[in-house]
Amino acid sequence: MSEPLHDHPHDHDHHHDHAEDHWKHNGVRVIKGDRLDDNTAQTPGMYRQAAINHARVGAQKIWAGTVTIQPDAKTGVHHHGELESVIYVVRGRARMRWGDRLEYVAEAEPGDFIFVPPFVPHQEINADPNEPLECVLVRSDNEAVVVNITDVDPVEKPEAVYWIDPIHKQPTP
Repeated sequence: MSEPLHDHPHDHDHHHDHAEDHWKHNGVRVIKGDRLDDNTAQTPGMYRQAAINHARVGAQKIWAGTVTIQPDAKTGVHHHGELESVIYVVRGRARMRWGDRLEYVAEAEPGDFIFVPPFVPHQEINADPNEPLECVLVRSDNEAVVVNITDVDPVEKPEAVYWIDPIHKQPTP
């Protein structure tokens, strides 16, 4: 016969005292929009700030921050391995191309969410030639995984301005 499934009284009291203190310092955190961390690599033409990461709040499984992308910027063709990404458009217009030959396209405007599943070949584009694109980026891991795809010729070539953010780096020739 197995032990009954209940706590011993002294364990419960001790746990309660400890938990109260524990959650005070390790519970919910609010990161104010004007207190984001720009102590991260910066690139001309864009501005990135981390809000939620391991260093700032101890996040284990997600990363979140803001990114401002210059007009007309584009990424190369790539995917993010097992990562899931969510992009929320705050200001501007985002165009996404995806598929084995980037044959699919959709645009997102302020208030829209974009979900990028694992392993989907895609390209991000600031669809406005005049205005910056401001987004919130959330990804399902702290690791920035990018797999560049070189055997697909992008429909919209990023030779003018690269889209560079906390995941997407300028490709090295």
